[in-house]
Amino acid sequence: MLMAWTPRQEGLDQILQLLRESQSPDTQTQRTVQQKLEELNKFPDFNNYLIFVLTKLKTEDEPTRSLSGLILKNNVRAHLHQFPAEVTEFIKSECLESVGDPSPLIRATVGILITTIASKGELVNWPELLPRLVQMLDSNDYSSCEGAFGALQKICEDSSEVLDSDVLNRPLNILIPKFLQFFTHNSNKIRSHAIACVNQFIMSRTQALMLHIDSFIENLFHLASDEDPEVRRNVCRALVMLLEVRMDRLIPHIHNIIEVCIAILYDSEYSISSTLSLIAPLYMLMRTQDQDENVALESCEFWLSLAEQPICKEVLSGHLSRLIPILMRRMKYSEIDIILLKGDVEEDEMIPDKEEDIKPRFHRSRTHAQRHMEDNDEENSEDESDDDGDDNSLSDWNLRKWCMTGMIPHLSELIPYLISCLSEKKALVRSITCWTLSRYSHWVVQQQHDRFLKPLMTELLKRVLDANKRVQEAACSAFATLEEEACTELVPYLEFILQTLVFAFSKYQHKNLLILYDAIGTLADSVGHHLNKQEYINLLMPPLIQKWNLLKDDDKDLFPLLECLSSVATALQSGFLPYCEPVFRRCLSLVEQTLNLNLANAKHPEQFEPPNKDFMIVALDLLSGLAEGLNGHMESLVMSSNIMQLLYQCMQDPMPEVRQSSFALLGDLTKACFQHVNPCIGEFLPILGQNLKPEYISVCNNATWAIGEVAVKLNADMKPYVAMVAPMLQQFIRPWCSSLRNIRDNEEKDSAFRGICGMISVNPSGVVNEFIFFCDAIASWNSPKADLKQMFHEILHGFKNQVGEENWRRFSEQFPAVLKERLAVNYGV
Repeated sequence: MLMAWTPRQEGLDQILQLLRESQSPDTQTQRTVQQKLEELNKFPDFNNYLIFVLTKLKTEDEPTRSLSGLILKNNVRAHLHQFPAEVTEFIKSECLESVGDPSPLIRATVGILITTIASKGELVNWPELLPRLVQMLDSNDYSSCEGAFGALQKICEDSSEVLDSDVLNRPLNILIPKFLQFFTHNSNKIRSHAIACVNQFIMSRTQALMLHIDSFIENLFHLASDEDPEVRRNVCRALVMLLEVRMDRLIPHIHNIIEVCIAILYDSEYSISSTLSLIAPLYMLMRTQDQDENVALESCEFWLSLAEQPICKEVLSGHLSRLIPILMRRMKYSEIDIILLKGDVEEDEMIPDKEEDIKPRFHRSRTHAQRHMEDNDEENSEDESDDDGDDNSLSDWNLRKWCMTGMIPHLSELIPYLISCLSEKKALVRSITCWTLSRYSHWVVQQQHDRFLKPLMTELLKRVLDANKRVQEAACSAFATLEEEACTELVPYLEFILQTLVFAFSKYQHKNLLILYDAIGTLADSVGHHLNKQEYINLLMPPLIQKWNLLKDDDKDLFPLLECLSSVATALQSGFLPYCEPVFRRCLSLVEQTLNLNLANAKHPEQFEPPNKDFMIVALDLLSGLAEGLNGHMESLVMSSNIMQLLYQCMQDPMPEVRQSSFALLGDLTKACFQHVNPCIGEFLPILGQNLKPEYISVCNNATWAIGEVAVKLNADMKPYVAMVAPMLQQFIRPWCSSLRNIRDNEEKDSAFRGICGMISVNPSGVVNEFIFFCDAIASWNSPKADLKQMFHEILHGFKNQVGEENWRRFSEQFPAVLKERLAVNYGV
C-alpha cells in the first residue's frame, strides 16, 4: 500500500504552481508562497508530494524539482518526528531509489535529504541505508556510484561519531576499506569523494582507519600528481591532519625527499610522476608551486603544522634557503591581483563609493559579561572580524597571510622598517603595511613608547588621512586594533588622536565612514572615563550628532553610529548629559516603531513585512550605554517615558538577540535608577528565570547578570523571588564557577557572587555536587568586601557542619594544596 501512493492531479498542480512562483524575484509573491507552504504543512501527505516532484516528476525542470527537495529537507529538519510513519518510510524509499538519478543536481539534492534524515537520529531506524549505499558503490552505472558516494560523504561529515559506534555495529570497519578501493577510480569526482570520506576520521584516530593507515598513506602518495585540483586539495588536507596524528609515518625519509623535491622544482629532467609517490613532504613542497591557488594554500597548512612539531628545526633548517624562495614567489601579486586591488590608483578619496561595494553590517548584541568581566583574557584581543584592508576584495585567505612564527626576536628591527614603509609612494604598499603592523600591536604596546608606540601611532594617524581610500580603510582598522591593545596608554595622546579622527569625517566616503565609527567607539571603550574632558567632548560630539541628525530611522548606517554612541556615552558619563535627552527619545522611538511593525506583521503578514529588529537591538544597546554612563542622571529620563513597558515586551521577544540586549538594559537600569525598575520586578524576574538556559549562552549570561543586579538592590527583599530562580542553580553552577574564577576582583564579580550566594541560601542542594568548584571560585578572590567574605564564611562552614568533620576532611583532601591553604587561612576551614 505504501508504494502504491500516487498524487492527486489537482494537488500536484497546486504545488507545482507554488514552486514556480517561489522562484519569482517579487517579494510579495515570495511572502504569499511562504504562507501557503506553511498552510500545506498541516496536511500529512504534503511531504509525499514534495518527494514525488523531486524523484518522479521527470517532465518538470530540474531547478523546480530540486527546490521541492530543499523545501522537504527543511520540513524534515523541523518536523520529521511529527511525520506519520508511512510518510517517513515513503520518503526514505524514494530517496534510495533516486540517489543515482542521472541529473547531478537531483543526485546532490537527494544526498542532502538523506543526510538530513540521518542527522535527525534516523541512521539507527534506517538499517537498509548504509548497506544499500555501499552496494551502489560497485554499480557500473556512474550516476549510481557518484550519487551514493555523495550521500556517504555528507553522512561521514554529519554523523562521524555514530558511524564508529556500537549502536550501528561499527559500520566503519566495512566502510574504510571500501573507500580505500576507490582512491584509484577513473573518475576524478569519485576519487575526491573517497578521500573526503576517509578524511573525516583522521583526527579522531578512529580504530577502523588506524588499522589501514599504511594502505591509506600509500594511496595518498599515488594521488600526489593527480590531475584534479579537488583531489589534490583533499590529499593536502589528509596529510596536514596525518602530520598531527601519525607523524611517525611521514618523517623518516624527509631529508632525502626534500632534496629530490628541490631538484624537481628546478630540473625538468626529473620525472615528477616517478618520484611524487615517495612521501608527503616531497609532495607538499611540489604542491606549494601548484597553479591552483587553493591547493597551494592547503599545502601551506602542511608547512605550518610541521613548524609546530619538535622535529621541524632538525629536518628543515638545511633546506630553508630553497623553501623560502618558493614561498616568497607565491606571495607576489599577479597582474590580475593588482588590477582587482586597484593598485595603480593612488588618489581616489573624492570618488564616491558604490553602494554594492559596501558589505552588509550585522549588529552584535550587547553582552554585559563580555564588556565588563573579560578584562584580562589575552584571547579576547584576537581580532574576530579579521578585516584585512589589503585583500578582502580578493579572497578569505591567501599565501601573503600565511601565519609567521618566530618573528619576535626580529621585531625591534622590523617594526621601524615597516613604519617607514607607511610613507611609501605606492598606496598598495601603504595599505598592506598598515595591516601587517596591526598584527604586531600587542608587542608594540609592551615596548618603550618613545621608540615604538609613538612613531607607530603618529604614522598610522597620517595614513588615516591618506588620499587613497584603501589606505584610509587599512589605517583606520589598524588603529582600532592598536587602541584595543594600548587602552589607557593612549590617554596622553588623546587630543591628537581625536583631532585626526574628527578631521577624517570631512574626508571619508560612505564605506570608510562606517569604519571610522568603529575606530571612535573602540577608542571610547579603550580609554573610558579619560575621554570625559570638555575639550575632548567639544571635538568629538558635534560631528557625531551631525551624522545622527542626518540619518533617517530606517537607514542601516544607524547601526554603526548607534554602536559608536553607546561606547561614547558609557565613556563620557556625565559629559554626555547635554546630548542625552534627544538620543534617549529617538532610541525609544526606534524600539516602539519596531515593536509596532512586528505586531502589524503578525496580524497582517500579507500587508506588512517583518521589521528589521537590528534597529531595536542597537537602540536598546545605546540605552544601556546611556544608563551605564549617566547612572543616577538617567532617572529623570526614565520617569517621563514608557521605557519599562517597552522593555517588558522586548524581554519576551522570540529573537534571542533582542532578549540579550533587553536583559543588559534591565541590569543597567537597575543600577542607575532602581526606583523605576522595582515596581516591575514581579513581572520581570519570571522572564529572567525562564532564560537561564545554556541554549543561548549570551542571553543566559545577561539574564544571570541582571538577576544579580536586582538581588543586590533588593537585598533581603529578594527572598520571595529567589525560589523561582534557585532551581536552575544545579544546571549552571559548575560553568559559572569555572568562568568567574578567572576574573580579577571587581564590582561585576562582586555582584555576581552576591547573587549566587543568595541562590545557594535558598537552594543549598543545588551546589552540593559541584561544591569543590564553588570553593575554588571563592579562593580566586584576593580581597572580597567584608560582608561578601562573611557570606563565603557562612556557606563554607554551613556545608562543613552539614556533612560532618570526617566527611569534610575526606572531601577537602581532593583540594590542590594552594586551594586548601587559601581556604584555611582566609575562612578557617
